[in-house]
Amino acid sequence: MDLFRGRFGVSERRACQVVGQHRSTQRLVPPELTDEEERLRRWLRSFSKSRLRWGWRQDYKGLRRQGWWVNKKRVQRIWREEGLRVPHRGKKRPLRGIGVAVGTFCPIRPNVLWALDFQFDQTADGRNLKLLNSVDEFTSECPDILVARNIDADEVVNFLDKIALGRGAPAFLRFDHGPEFVAEAVADWCRANGAATVFIDRRGLGPRRFRYERVHARQRGPVIGATP
Repeated sequence: MDLFRGRFGVSERRACQVVGQHRSTQRLVPPELTDEEERLRRWLRSFSKSRLRWGWRQDYKGLRRQGWWVNKKRVQRIWREEGLRVPHRGKKRPLRGIGVAVGTFCPIRPNVLWALDFQFDQTADGRNLKLLNSVDEFTSECPDILVARNIDADEVVNFLDKIALGRGAPAFLRFDHGPEFVAEAVADWCRANGAATVFIDRRGLGPRRFRYERVHARQRGPVIGATP
């Protein structure tokens, strides 16, 4: 509040009206933390780091098991004051489009299975770059890479036409369920060229990775994220 008053040259009354804070709060002096409070806060920080998926209720139970006699509401207040929170777990999007979800899918010859996926980078001026990589999963060959500021479904179709012109259409296309891939334009291209589609599904794969991820890893060092 002192910083607000000093910067804009207003009274305390006016400053409190602007921020919606009662003037009586300016008379309260925050109490100094006791040794017991410091130990409690230090224990909560350490316990939360070791158990990231636990909230303040589980921390309270852990305190009780350790012999602390502390109020549950006090633990909740301190937990929030310390900025502790459970990491947000994103909701998994449902699979859409005409493909089916498969795990490991091993082609037996070249030009059977192509994998498509995006990578992202930025230029020196802060503008985004979008890279569409294609990989033959039998040979690990990367037939082509499309680099643009923005890539929509029509450009994906043109990209596939360019590759198929020189080597023919694949028997299968593998991609995720992003909007560029599940669009009707891509589905029409697959039907016209006799290519079936399968979705990327990492469930149950463990340490195994798809071939296109190896291509991503090779690009990430010398190309993606490289400084000018």
